[in-house]
Amino acid sequence: MFIHRKLNNNVVVGVDHSGNEVIVMGKGIAFQRKNGEEIPETEIDKIYTLSDPDISNKFQELISTIPLEYMELSDKIISYTKTTLGKRINDIIYISLTDHIFMSIERFLNGVIVKNALLWDIKRFYKDEFHIGLKALALIEEQFKVRLPDDEAGFIALHIVNAQLDEDIPVVYEITKVMQEISNIVKYHFSISFNEESVYYYRFITHLKFFAQRLFNQQEYDKSSEDDFLKIIREKYKDAYICVQTIKEFIQKKYDYSLSEEEQLYLTIHVAKIVKETQE
Repeated sequence: MFIHRKLNNNVVVGVDHSGNEVIVMGKGIAFQRKNGEEIPETEIDKIYTLSDPDISNKFQELISTIPLEYMELSDKIISYTKTTLGKRINDIIYISLTDHIFMSIERFLNGVIVKNALLWDIKRFYKDEFHIGLKALALIEEQFKVRLPDDEAGFIALHIVNAQLDEDIPVVYEITKVMQEISNIVKYHFSISFNEESVYYYRFITHLKFFAQRLFNQQEYDKSSEDDFLKIIREKYKDAYICVQTIKEFIQKKYDYSLSEEEQLYLTIHVAKIVKETQE
């Protein structure tokens, strides 16, 4: 591994033996070394290979201005996230999460507390991610002796969701609001409470998450000949279909987005299953 460019004493842009540009971290690896010099493997703590050049450039800019311990902590949280969720995580999280943790601690130490208006919904819709957020707060407290409020666990959860959906944080925030709105329509229409531990609930909110993402990206299901199937479902699950029509009108009015027949079909099935479960 050779130094291509020094970012600070602990981080360099390096070139591996295959000619690939990578980001290399290690205590003092750049101290008194020049560009082109080789870095002993024993001094390397972490190597980041970021496929997107834009992300790589932003990452380099970030870690050249933020203390190394924040990057190390963020890396611990991200590794824990990948192991826990077993899902693909976009590299952008190395930037967004590190920056968020740094700014959160700075704000907290300056007496600024930011409330998370969607905390309750984040706990419901993103349970796994929220638990990771709580784990992150414990790691932050262990390393920096600062206990951030649970609101921050919610924000960290949204960063993790963002890295799974490849969306900006403001969009993820809006996606969560749509999930909340549709869930409330179903709850009030049938006067029920969801069993949030059930597989049907999990499938329902997962469907809502990706529906809301399509909504904000103005995407629809591919057009297909589902007319006959929709008629069957409409007759079989009349109450659920009526509820979906209420959802359709709400989404059209508030977001100027028209639910396709395919979307109505799948949403009706999800609503019918979750309602049936609560009534058994």
